[in-house]
Amino acid sequence: MTLRNDVPDVPVTMDQITSKLYASLVKAVHEQFGDEGLKEVEQGVQALLDEQLNDLNQRSDLSYKQLDERARYSIPHLANASEVKETQRAYEHIQKEAGIEPYTIYAMMAKLFAHIAKAVVDRFGESGRKAIKEGVRQFGEARGRDIARRAAAKGLPNTAENYLTNYDMGRSDLFEFETTYHPKEIEQTFTVCAFGNQWKKDGTGEHGILYCQMIDPSIAKGYNPNFDVIHDRYVLKEGDCHFRFQMKEDESD
Repeated sequence: MTLRNDVPDVPVTMDQITSKLYASLVKAVHEQFGDEGLKEVEQGVQALLDEQLNDLNQRSDLSYKQLDERARYSIPHLANASEVKETQRAYEHIQKEAGIEPYTIYAMMAKLFAHIAKAVVDRFGESGRKAIKEGVRQFGEARGRDIARRAAAKGLPNTAENYLTNYDMGRSDLFEFETTYHPKEIEQTFTVCAFGNQWKKDGTGEHGILYCQMIDPSIAKGYNPNFDVIHDRYVLKEGDCHFRFQMKEDESD
């Protein structure tokens, strides 16, 4: 189904989200550190490629000297959503042939982010953390603006009530959460998060938390500048994620 303004009434695919996150990280790191920053992004992507091959050899009874090019999460394959989709499809096929449980696209996005963040932070320290968080901020605000467009295509304003019902990313069974609507806020608790759980499993929570700290407040701010998110518990720290979505009064009124 397509609504007016050519805004599709379907979730944005994880292929699109992964590619856009990568592009936003590249942009922010390059703006802060120039070509030296891009080298660290490349190192992060290479670390993911190394992990793909090592993981196949560790989890299967087969021996792989190299991974088929089509299944590699290389920089050219991160350029757009269609490339990401084909890469994930090829990688899943190889894992199934090897008799192991394939990683989901959610897991691969988490791994990609953690490797890039680690490379940048290891090289640039606190400035690197800020650059990674800036990349997530820009990525999140762009998603929020898209959610507002999705609501507007239905003739709906960008109010708190229309935020979650027009959210861009579909919720798979890899997420478990409860949503409660209060008079002046929306409360959400996630007990299972595909991203957080992968970072915990991989021991990369130190870098994954940079995404968690920025993403939801940034999406909300892009949706409506007066929309605030209080994120006071994290899967990576307390074991669950707790959110309070609140719309401030428009100070211009």
